[in-house]
Amino acid sequence: MYTLEDGVAIIRMDDGKANALSVEMIDGLLAALTRAEGEAKAIVLTGREERFCAGFDLRVMMSGPANATALLKRGSELLMRLYETPLPLVIACTGHALAGGALVVLTGDVRIGAAGAFKIGLNEVQIGLPVPDLAMELARDRLVKTELHRATLLATIYTPDTALRAGYLDEVVPAGELQARAKAEATRLGALPNAAYKATKQRLRGATIEHIRVTLERDMASIMTPP
Repeated sequence: MYTLEDGVAIIRMDDGKANALSVEMIDGLLAALTRAEGEAKAIVLTGREERFCAGFDLRVMMSGPANATALLKRGSELLMRLYETPLPLVIACTGHALAGGALVVLTGDVRIGAAGAFKIGLNEVQIGLPVPDLAMELARDRLVKTELHRATLLATIYTPDTALRAGYLDEVVPAGELQARAKAEATRLGALPNAAYKATKQRLRGATIEHIRVTLERDMASIMTPP
């Protein structure tokens, strides 16, 4: 769902379930990003109550290598669009955010989470998958250096409070205050000169973006090739 409120694009993920990154969800988010970049000053990306994003749709991932690869590539496009959007991007993490959902959190310029008994983290190793290079680079960029080992190799899952200390989140607020707090932060960032914001963001993230794009095809092939 997309709304424009006082120059802030509010993009809400809500599939009525766990907010898995299906083809339909990804396509909808990409379209919303394109719209926001054409008319908004900042973006808030949020989920449904207690469910931010469950990661890539397991039904598709288990339906065969070709389908899984296509979904991962489309999802990688979404993650890169979020990570490099020239607009300020505020993540309002409403609840659980695992695997690809945790990566969506990491793309935000400011990440605000709802307090609660929620799980946030990269659980790929736990479910028998290597952490992709894209995920590793986003984690390397955004997480506290001393947590990188635990967050990736050890598949550590965090609560909102421990996710704050690890670098997944910048702030944790009561669930009832999350949306207002996220919009206020997006409004503040949207008032900054966009040309300067865009150029600085490119300087800050450009090397990581280039590395991910150069290695993406090879890394996807290695992930989908059985050992």
